[in-house]
Amino acid sequence: MEIKIMSFSERPIKAIELMMLYHDANWWGERKEQDIDKMLNQEISVGAWNDDVLIGFARAVTDGKFRAYIEDVVLHTEFQKSGIGTKLVSKLLEELSHIDVVSLFCEEDLIPFYEKNNFKSSKSQFVMHRK
Repeated sequence: MEIKIMSFSERPIKAIELMMLYHDANWWGERKEQDIDKMLNQEISVGAWNDDVLIGFARAVTDGKFRAYIEDVVLHTEFQKSGIGTKLVSKLLEELSHIDVVSLFCEEDLIPFYEKNNFKSSKSQFVMHRK
């Protein structure tokens, strides 16, 4: 088993592949294939591949220069806690190396994972959502 971490430009990800990964993680069951396809073609993303199977994914929403927000870091349950997630985030950060500030939102139990990737929590900002 050789896991390869590749950017979307190196190996495009099909919406159906990502939908299967989301399904495994119990995420985003309401998302439609055509919407995922549109998202994939507009954002910076990376995938982790076990042969021809997508086992990990991470993406960033960005303005292309000043800010980027990491979203949807997901790893197939069979491969969690194997170091692949760290490699996935590292590859995404390489793709974002030209961006001034890279931020993310995460659940509290994921803070140690992101701290290992040099993210620091901020007490001066608050997450606010509208919906």
